Amino acid sequence: MAPRPPPTHFLCIPLVSSLSRPQLASALASFSSDVTSPQSFGVPAEAIRPVGTLHLTLGVMSFPKNEGLDRATELLKTLVPRQILGSIIGPQQQVQGLESNIQDKDKDKDPPKPLPQQLSVTLRGLHSMQSSLSKAAVLYSPPVDTDGTLQKFCESVKQTFQLAGIMAEEERPLLLHATILNTIYVKGEKGGGTGRRQQGRRRERLTIDARDMLDRYDDFTWMKDVPVEKIAICRMGAKKQEDGDEAYEVEAEIEMDNGQ
Repeated sequence: MAPRPPPTHFLCIPLVSSLSRPQLASALASFSSDVTSPQSFGVPAEAIRPVGTLHLTLGVMSFPKNEGLDRATELLKTLVPRQILGSIIGPQQQVQGLESNIQDKDKDKDPPKPLPQQLSVTLRGLHSMQSSLSKAAVLYSPPVDTDGTLQKFCESVKQTFQLAGIMAEEERPLLLHATILNTIYVKGEKGGGTGRRQQGRRRERLTIDARDMLDRYDDFTWMKDVPVEKIAICRMGAKKQEDGDEAYEVEAEIEMDNGQ
């Protein structure tokens, strides 16, 4: 079986908007100031991801020499996000309707909470991609998704690309996350503080002991109640911007109201 070609692009929900940027910038600045301090965790500053790179990845794709990118772009343009969201919320509303009828018989019970008419994202907490928290390399914040609507929406969009043969099937479930820290971006042989490199025949990536850090930021809010505005196809490899930030090149994108 031929090896899968390396990914060149990814499908995502961008998290940076005019509403979210001030929140994210403030939260990341506070986090960076804390964890990079030698008196705190001594994490190299390069490991902290720039504001402009934050997104929720739905899946990755491979387009060598951009072959197949046009097809992916055209498929993206056919999506009707509100319709997808409606297909998810509709059945949930029916369930709530049944629950409401039952609750009508008991007026002392609280009425069901209204379901959201739009998708919004709140990022809270900090988790490690690695099971060994003392040897972490990637830390992320998960979106708060109490009723699972965001997860189902993202899975539906991803499945559309998989069924079209544009995105490969994956055995592992979709883990929605915004990467906050990634030591792969740290250059050189030495980290600082809790960071260390594993020595061997080839240079291993820097790892950090994140146990205390995860405890400290377990309930930290990075951004709150920010509406999802777009779905995008981006090229891998964030690029420096004129303002000093970094961002991924957007190959194609649609608004949440696309097709309405």
